[in-house]
Amino acid sequence: MSKFIYRLSILLAVVSFSAKAQNTETQIQYLSGKGYQDTKEWEFKISDGRKSGEWSTINVPSVWEQEGFGKYQYGIRFYGKPFPEGIADEVGEYKYTFEVPKAWENRRVKIVFDGAMTDTKVRINGRSASDDEHQGAFYRFKYDITDLLKFGKKNELSVVVSKESKNASVNLAERRADYWNFGGIFRPVFLEALPVTHINYTSLKAEADGTFEANVFLGNAASNIRAEITVLDINGKKVGNTIKADIVGSGDKIHLSGSFKNIKQWTAETPNLYKAEIAIYKGKELLHNISETIGFRTIEIRKGDGIYVNGQRVLMKGVNRHSFWPESGRTLNKELNYADVRLIKEMNMNAVRLSHYPPDPEFLQACDELGLYVMNELGGWHGHYDDAVGKKLVKEMVTRDLNHPSIIFWSNGNEGGWNTNLDNQFDIWDLQKRPVLHPQQEHNGVETMHYRSYGETLEYFRDDNIFMPTEYLHGLYDGGHGAGFDDYWEIMRKHPRGAGGYLWVFADEGIARTDQDGRIDNQGNYGADGIVGPHHEKEGSFFTVKEVWSPVMIMEKPILSKDFDGTFTLENRYDFTNINTCTFEWELVKFTSPLNGKAERKTLQKGKISSPNIQPHAKGELKLNLPNNWQNADVLYVKAINKNGNELWTWDFTWDKKAIDKKEASGNVDLKETKEFYTVKADKSEIKIDKLSGKLTEVIQSGKIISLTNGPKIIMVRRGDRTLDGTINPDFLKGEDRIYKEFSCWDEEVNCSENLLNIEAKQENGKVVVTANYHGILQKVVWTINADGLIQLDYEYEYNGVVDLAGMYFEYPEEKMRAKKWLGDGPYRVWQNRLKGTTLDIWENDYNDPIPGESFNYPEFKGYFNNWHWAEFTTEEGQIYIENKDTDTYLGVYSPRDGRDALLYTIPNTGIAVLDVIPPARNKVNATDLLGPSSQPKWLSGLQKRTVYLKFKK
Repeated sequence: MSKFIYRLSILLAVVSFSAKAQNTETQIQYLSGKGYQDTKEWEFKISDGRKSGEWSTINVPSVWEQEGFGKYQYGIRFYGKPFPEGIADEVGEYKYTFEVPKAWENRRVKIVFDGAMTDTKVRINGRSASDDEHQGAFYRFKYDITDLLKFGKKNELSVVVSKESKNASVNLAERRADYWNFGGIFRPVFLEALPVTHINYTSLKAEADGTFEANVFLGNAASNIRAEITVLDINGKKVGNTIKADIVGSGDKIHLSGSFKNIKQWTAETPNLYKAEIAIYKGKELLHNISETIGFRTIEIRKGDGIYVNGQRVLMKGVNRHSFWPESGRTLNKELNYADVRLIKEMNMNAVRLSHYPPDPEFLQACDELGLYVMNELGGWHGHYDDAVGKKLVKEMVTRDLNHPSIIFWSNGNEGGWNTNLDNQFDIWDLQKRPVLHPQQEHNGVETMHYRSYGETLEYFRDDNIFMPTEYLHGLYDGGHGAGFDDYWEIMRKHPRGAGGYLWVFADEGIARTDQDGRIDNQGNYGADGIVGPHHEKEGSFFTVKEVWSPVMIMEKPILSKDFDGTFTLENRYDFTNINTCTFEWELVKFTSPLNGKAERKTLQKGKISSPNIQPHAKGELKLNLPNNWQNADVLYVKAINKNGNELWTWDFTWDKKAIDKKEASGNVDLKETKEFYTVKADKSEIKIDKLSGKLTEVIQSGKIISLTNGPKIIMVRRGDRTLDGTINPDFLKGEDRIYKEFSCWDEEVNCSENLLNIEAKQENGKVVVTANYHGILQKVVWTINADGLIQLDYEYEYNGVVDLAGMYFEYPEEKMRAKKWLGDGPYRVWQNRLKGTTLDIWENDYNDPIPGESFNYPEFKGYFNNWHWAEFTTEEGQIYIENKDTDTYLGVYSPRDGRDALLYTIPNTGIAVLDVIPPARNKVNATDLLGPSSQPKWLSGLQKRTVYLKFKK
């Protein structure tokens, strides 16, 4: 045989093998794009709203509102009404011309829609693809269109999509809800070309002990068919033996079973995946082969006990998640779906509830690969599907998603949106028979009641059922999520019937309005519930959750003793992972203050250490080899890093240290007295103190005014509905808890400045000392002005009683403020019940004044800052430096801004403040007094003595 003939025969054999392989595989042809930023243009006409009445083009997939068509509609406005007047009910007509290969002529061809809102009619070449129009927006549906196609020629696809359904139950389940309603073909459309005898779908069950079962369903009844399943590991290596089974008689289902040894189990911590290669044969002829991703794991609900994965009780550190992006609505892509999972994992979460509908398949793929326990939900908000539609949609959801190992629960609707007649439908399709839950109702031994107060949560734990709220700590703006979260989590994780829970909600559902120049619209306060903003801007609670849910915990308090030897106590809160898979990095840092030159952060020494061997749920010790002079530093950082190289959390530790040394200043200090003022000049500073009030009234630095005035001014604030004993007055109207009332004077009928008893000034030892004594809450103020312009302010006040905010402040015009730099916990502000999630360091940010729910500039400039040492404010007039001698106070920077609706709080403005008590934050559902111990009002008692230092620079 010549070389040419030999090579030709090899080539023909390869071509023949390739063609045969293609004939036995499912071939896909996309008619649309694959998602946001990957679309195809179709012809389009809409019946009403923007650009209505004329044919144009639209990107598919998309929601048509974001393409400039139709009307925007938020569902809650028409709550409970199936067919109300005035609702946006556009109908969109789509046309698309496509070709199918001539080679597909002997195959079965199906058209697949991954999601269209809401009622959908499909025609191919003028003929209907189905006798029924599809109802239900979030579900994959498909039609066999083989007999409607012209192979090798052009075909016309026509689709009519109605934004509103003709079925009342669909509207009540999907459209009358607290989220945006959109219209359009919002997920991909594609063709499947299959062998005539083919696998329709599979239902697989891979257990933690290696046992394996499968139901292989054929597209049509057949006889003499054999199914084979081969399992491959992540490297493509075959695991165990191929499992085989023949169809019994004639039918459309083949059941297979077997077992595999030495498999690696799937969990959210260890997302070990395998491939199941599934093939059907007739004799020796391979007819069709597909591949499914699987994970070996076992899910159990042990009633009265807990949720078990692979025999281990686990707690759901979960969040609710909408499929959403501001520019594209519910149309996402692989990148956005994976980004959501990565961000959820970054908060040390292990679970997600898909509220309130099935997601894109790519989101579930990300959960499989990266590791999240998933609650997949049938649509339903407060309404539910009727039996006929519901049964179809359960089938569509379950048969699409059932082989994902990440899915451990099915959810039958939400908050009354449960059609209990559908509970038995899930097991029909799901060989694994995963638990079915009813969010906000007890079902299958799991109580999932939403938004219980801290006290009510304790009461639920006294019941016999497992308690796992599928929504709690309802976020809004900067309230919820992190506020009170640590209190809730401590009782959840410690109670024997606790199973964790799911925060509401992952991200703000703010749409970029194409009819309003891209303005982000959260529909007022309805969509502004996220831990992250609409573009996933991280809010303060993001880091609170990250710290509280860290699976590795250092148990020492943040202030170390002087005899600390570098040994920390570690607690392993992983369920399946030894801490020895982690590493730790430590760093000793020293800070300098702007008072003594440039503010700098200097690393003195750092190191890296492997983790000790600590089993899940056990404790152990971490020994750092710190240098002998470690106390020369100001802070010790210890960072825990997981096996993937991601930070779990970084803790900071300090120890008892003296305040920054104040050098004796040289130069002159000059005191002048008039009838109204003491005026003190030192270096380039000139300050004026009012003799009638003892307050600072004017600062001149280098000849220019710096408008810091009217301080120290005592501030005392209580919630509007709070009694003098700290309880809530039942006679007050709802909403009074949001109004914080000031009562700073000893007598509310007089002005606080009139409480001055006496004041005197003297010049001694190169300093000027001004002493003022008061009658009332404020009792004493001492101003000590040094020759270099440094001012020491000592003040004393006494209040015995309940407060929600207390301390002193200076006024400074907010419009003149430009930036701040500070050494303290940051970069995010804190609340009394949300102190975790910050780190001690030098931070800085420019002035901002975002409107919660409407603008998303983080971290916010204003608010309360913990563990602060000094702060330097840059203004248009100069710089204001303030140093704290007592680090157990808070730095107040004006007052946190609530949304335009003031739904969370109305707090008096406190300018630049030093505070002993700051308020807690409430959430959208629960007032602060309902959120646990850290949210309760403070009792002040006795004389409070405080010292701060001030310096001005031009």
